[in-house]
Amino acid sequence: MKGIMVVGTASDVGKSIIATAICRALVEEGVRVAPFKSQNMSNNSYVTEDGKEIGRAQGVQAEAARIEATVYMNPILLKPTSDSTSEVVLFGKAGAIQSGRDYRTSFYEKGLEAITKALHKLENTYDVIVMEGAGSPVEMNLKTRELVNMKVAEMADVPVLLVADIDRGGVFASIVGTLSLLEENERSRVKGVIINKFRGDLSLFADGKKWIEDHCGIPVIGVMPYIHHHMIDAEDSLSIQVSKKNNPIDIAIFKPPYLSNFTDIDPFLHEGDVSFRWVNRIDEMGMPDAVILPGTKSTIDDWQYFCDRTLDKWLKHYIENGGRVIGICGGFQMLGRRLADPYGADTGIEGKEINGLGVIPAITTFITEKTTIQVEGTLHPKLKGSFVQSLKGYEIHLGETVVENHDRHYFMKKADGHYDGYTSNDGKIIGTYMHHVFHHDEWRAQWLNQIRADKGLPLRDPVYIRTKKDQKYAELAAHFKANVDFDLLKEIIGIEDRIL
Repeated sequence: MKGIMVVGTASDVGKSIIATAICRALVEEGVRVAPFKSQNMSNNSYVTEDGKEIGRAQGVQAEAARIEATVYMNPILLKPTSDSTSEVVLFGKAGAIQSGRDYRTSFYEKGLEAITKALHKLENTYDVIVMEGAGSPVEMNLKTRELVNMKVAEMADVPVLLVADIDRGGVFASIVGTLSLLEENERSRVKGVIINKFRGDLSLFADGKKWIEDHCGIPVIGVMPYIHHHMIDAEDSLSIQVSKKNNPIDIAIFKPPYLSNFTDIDPFLHEGDVSFRWVNRIDEMGMPDAVILPGTKSTIDDWQYFCDRTLDKWLKHYIENGGRVIGICGGFQMLGRRLADPYGADTGIEGKEINGLGVIPAITTFITEKTTIQVEGTLHPKLKGSFVQSLKGYEIHLGETVVENHDRHYFMKKADGHYDGYTSNDGKIIGTYMHHVFHHDEWRAQWLNQIRADKGLPLRDPVYIRTKKDQKYAELAAHFKANVDFDLLKEIIGIEDRIL
């Protein structure tokens, strides 16, 4: 098949952003492109149109390629539930929670079958597959049964690009070390190097580029300048974006150890008068204009983490003094009265229970069957404003939450007639299972305008993110093509004769 595998010298060197750039750049050449990552590990997932779960990066790359994301673009997704266990999501459906050792010993053959099936499906539909590796391809303790780097390049029989991050230092050692640890047949697949996150005068790296090419015998096909505020959804928690500081609206976001779907927050990056802070200590809190409790893969453990740091007491006091709080998914569950895990679905411990904050009259029970659906519905009348009447997003959760007087205090009445979430009488406390609530531009503007009104700030019209995101994909592709030998890349892939 025609394609390219993007691997890195380490995690967070920019593999996802480079793969995204290649997807859009090739699409603009008239090529039908599909992204692919055989095995992903992330709690920041993406829900496809048919309600299945894949890694966020491949969802973003599909957007950049102007196609609908499918489970074949990420057949295996590992969602960490603790430091040593992960939920295994196969073709978008949640399966067992396994330790790393159990996964390596019992899942390998099944994983190879899934990867083969997915690659064949994509090959029959698209011209080029842009593949992404994970971490480093030379983690020697894991290499013999890996399912995501050079083994997959071999299965697909595609060339490989090696991405190195110069911003973290040690770029020469990381490139030489990676190449030296590859087997000869693997090394022969590496057809180019991209230096990523370069700061300063590019001409100053000319000698470095020549040294790499002379020493390694592989062309450096590009040196990518550092991209500030690219505003393209991240996947790895190492890449959580940070907003501008000192804007008039200050939002504090609780950061749990098992944070998931953190891109729910990214739209605030586009709001010119908003700053947000990730917090997990009392001394970081201050007096924000609003607090967001985001999603988590382990609600009970993460709520206990906040309680151990007395953030529960701070939050209760903040709410009693008129604070504005919204909990999304796991954050919604935490705001309730009680969290019960009778089957060990959330914690791995059957029968574990814990008190929530108690500001929402609700009890959450964790069950073994996960909900992964796209949802839409109509807001509670007290939340309707000049901009928005309805919302659309997605749910990914294990818990079932029963709210007292749901018909009077719901956040949204879903299209199927069921209720979602909770809204207090004054509208300042909100809980919802729906991810991407802030990606709904009109709703975000309405929620922010309530804060602006409280602070005496000018009200603002919605900022339309979808248009901005597509512009960012186009800018990323242009930036990429300006800083790499794009003709050489197409030659490496085998589409050098492609014309518009």
